[in-house]
Amino acid sequence: MKKDENTENENLKAKSIAEESHISWESSDLLVKARIPRSDIQLLAKYVEGLGHLGVVTTTDKARGEVMIQTTRYCWPELEKILSALPLQMEILP
Repeated sequence: MKKDENTENENLKAKSIAEESHISWESSDLLVKARIPRSDIQLLAKYVEGLGHLGVVTTTDKARGEVMIQTTRYCWPELEKILSALPLQMEILP
């Protein structure tokens, strides 16, 4: 019987850890809107793609040069620093 209690306690601990982990990561998504010259959209996408773990670029309005960068609150500071050093004229939108 003691073995069953230990197994049940371990399962409850694992479930609690999984729930805490889910909650903390659930609120970490960040969508950054930006405007960039149309001719540089593909270059921006390639730069960010090359940094694969930091974000994903999606074009939201090609005519206006508007993109959305999907990242996390934890990765954004590093990605923002890298993007600001690139030879691209990018405006972060509200």
